[in-house]
Amino acid sequence: MAFGSFDNKSGGHTVSEINMVPLIDVMLVLLVIFIITAPLLSHSLKVDLPQVRGEPVEQEPVVVDLAIDANGNVFWNEAPIDMPGLRVQFAQSAALEPQPSIRIRADHATRYDILAAIMGAARESGVKRLGFITRPDQAASAARSDVPAAASPDSP
Repeated sequence: MAFGSFDNKSGGHTVSEINMVPLIDVMLVLLVIFIITAPLLSHSLKVDLPQVRGEPVEQEPVVVDLAIDANGNVFWNEAPIDMPGLRVQFAQSAALEPQPSIRIRADHATRYDILAAIMGAARESGVKRLGFITRPDQAASAARSDVPAAASPDSP
């Protein structure tokens, strides 16, 4: 960009005008590029796709409730079961397609070794969908939502 000239007759001061010629050249180049590429973006191929009528298969997910109380007693869908019977149930569930979702509901006082043995039996049987059901802490949820926790029946 030219801000000054070598003409000493003008007094030697700089010209404070912006030279617009390079800016116009850049705009014209961009305009030509957009004019050339715009028809290419709207070009499409016509494809004759097959028409199929079908509805998705609605399957109810099978959920197994595995409960463990504080004494270590195990319940398969609320029916008491021992460890060998539990291994058989795990093997039968793993053979089903799709596999049912097994949800473990354990008491707070359940010993970890019982839970580890049950999870190990499930893994050995090939069960892939195993989860835990938890209950949120009343005090923590009340603190997060700034809502006072409900009073217990024993408190005055």
